[in-house]
Amino acid sequence: MAARVGYRRIYDSPTPQDGKRVLVDRLWPRGVSKEKAALDEWLRDVAPSTELRRWYHHDPERYDEFRRRYFAELEDPGHRAALERLRGLSAGATVTLLTATKDVDHSEAAALAQWLNDS
Repeated sequence: MAARVGYRRIYDSPTPQDGKRVLVDRLWPRGVSKEKAALDEWLRDVAPSTELRRWYHHDPERYDEFRRRYFAELEDPGHRAALERLRGLSAGATVTLLTATKDVDHSEAAALAQWLNDS
């Protein structure tokens, strides 16, 4: 059974449609308490490297190249355990990847959701 992996901002209120809520940012979002976040997991090890995040700097014109580089990073052994955990959470269940990024459609959460839904 294929899971549906979606994404949204962590600052949005949780909904029952979120299913499992997983934060995929490397850093904890400002102004969000652990209670308000209502997380099931925080998988910071699936986040892009600091170097890649700084290079991208959330520039939509760089998004396609960011995705290509991020997907290449996801193949590294350092991401393996976190990706396996994420795949386990999404096995037959709805998962929502959360990020603090303002432009959520050009975020690592959107890229990761695509990657998971396509694999």
